[in-house]
Amino acid sequence: MNLIFDWLFSQYDGVPAHYVVLEIIGVVFGFLSVWYSKRENILVYPTGIISTAIFVYILYNYGLLGDMMINAYYFSMSIYGWYVWTRKVDATHFIAITTTTGKEKRISIVLFIATMVFVYMVYEFFNKWESWVSYVDILTTAIFFVGMWLMAKKKLENWLYWIIGDIISVPLYLYKGLAFTSLQYLIFTVIAIYGYIAWKKNLNKNPETLLK
Repeated sequence: MNLIFDWLFSQYDGVPAHYVVLEIIGVVFGFLSVWYSKRENILVYPTGIISTAIFVYILYNYGLLGDMMINAYYFSMSIYGWYVWTRKVDATHFIAITTTTGKEKRISIVLFIATMVFVYMVYEFFNKWESWVSYVDILTTAIFFVGMWLMAKKKLENWLYWIIGDIISVPLYLYKGLAFTSLQYLIFTVIAIYGYIAWKKNLNKNPETLLK
C-alpha cells in the first residue's frame, strides 16, 4: 500500500502546493456534481460550477487547452442547465428525462465535429502540440462537449458520452501527472454507468422535487 501512495504522490514532485490543494478540492466537487447528476438532483450545477472554475485555472497552467475550454464551457452550460432543469411543466412537476430526438442527434454530430475542428485550430494557433496527448485531448473535448449539452437538456444519452470520455481520460491524466484527476475519472466512469441505469428507470417521469 505504501508503494502505491509513494508512487501516487511522486507525481507531484516539484508541483506548487496550492495546485495540489486546488486539484483535490476540484476533484471533490466534481465527484459531488456527478453524484448529484446521477440522482437527478439540482445540486449538480452549483457543485459543478465550483469544480469547473478550479480546473479552468489548473488546466491552463498544465497546457491542456482543450480540457481547459471544456471546463469553461461546463461553467456556462451549468447556468443553462440550471435554468432548464428548474423549468416546470405544471404547478408541481419539473421537466422529465427524455431520449434524444432525430434533430438532437444531428445537432450532436455537428457539435462533435465543430468542437474537434475548433480545438484543433486553437492548438495550432498557440502551437501547443504535445505528441499524441494533444490529439486525445481534442477527442475527449468533443465527446464531453456533446455530453454536457445533452445533460443540460436532461437527455438519457448524455451518460454514454460521459462513459466513453471518462474511460479515455483515466490514462490521459495519469500520463500528464494529474494522478488525483485520473482517479476522479475512474470513479466518474463507475458513477456514469449507474447514472445511465438510474436515469433509464426514470425516463419520461416528471419529478416533483430536484433535491433528492
